[in-house]
Amino acid sequence: MEKQTEQQQSSAQLGGRWGVLYCPKGSSFFPQKKREHVEKLLQERGIEYDLLQSENAKSVDRLVKMFLNNGYETIIIVGGDSALNDAVNCLMQLEQQKRETVNIGLIPNGLMNDFAKFWEMKEGDDEAIIDGLAQHRVRKIDLGCMRYKNKQGEACRRYFLNCVNIGLIATIMNLRRQTRHIFGSRTLSFIFSFVLLIFQRLEYKMHIKINTDTIKRRVMTVCVGNALGYGQTPNAVPYNGQLDVSVVYHPEITQLFEGIYLFLRGKFLNHRSVHPYRTQKVDILEANHALVGIDGRLMDSPVVPFAITVEQEVINFLMPQ
Repeated sequence: MEKQTEQQQSSAQLGGRWGVLYCPKGSSFFPQKKREHVEKLLQERGIEYDLLQSENAKSVDRLVKMFLNNGYETIIIVGGDSALNDAVNCLMQLEQQKRETVNIGLIPNGLMNDFAKFWEMKEGDDEAIIDGLAQHRVRKIDLGCMRYKNKQGEACRRYFLNCVNIGLIATIMNLRRQTRHIFGSRTLSFIFSFVLLIFQRLEYKMHIKINTDTIKRRVMTVCVGNALGYGQTPNAVPYNGQLDVSVVYHPEITQLFEGIYLFLRGKFLNHRSVHPYRTQKVDILEANHALVGIDGRLMDSPVVPFAITVEQEVINFLMPQ
């Protein structure tokens, strides 16, 4: 009985019983190996948990809601940017008073783990990450919010932790996600995605309002970042109540290769065709034929115009260290 009491007290200190959602990577040949490793680490640390596994991307929303409806106050996503995006969108459906009792944490296990990289979390460093999560240090973080109408004319909103991409980079991210399943390598899939761009539209007629500036011209890509934005908004942080925006005009072919080089080196903002902004709201009034991606996932063609704003300190995020 004393041992059981100690375990209950320990569990309370760790934020109560954890709800762990395991989202296997589509490119993984041994998805259960990761799951078994995470469970072993949780058990070694005496963390009480219940684990569910998503069958596919569409099931994440349902399983997170299951945790929330059953009163879990600590939810850990073992997945990538898209799975984490689904989780926070579920949280944002709760009333504020209820939402403030829920903490969300991340163990990176995705095709792209950009939000994890912001917090210097490396995929595979599970032991250190779980030790950090067990300390239960919580930080309130911002979310970006995209308000739009769907094809049926219904008003919708979608929250994001990382970024919204409009135009070429949304196309690249979509190609990269598809080719990653083929190549397995981040670098190879990225290079092959650029090769495929020969067959893609490289610029789009856009009308954008940012602060007092109006942009009405052909644009290659726009990134609105709450965090790193896959390298396009490297100075953005999800706790200052601001969004960083990178607008890229169509460069000459030599400048395009220079841009790719700077992008890979993490110096994207140094390119002469990149125009950075910081704001609390972006209005996209026109974006002809441009794909839109949110946290690495392609959206189902939201109807223009739409607005992107920031909501400050709305999610309790468990710090990894």
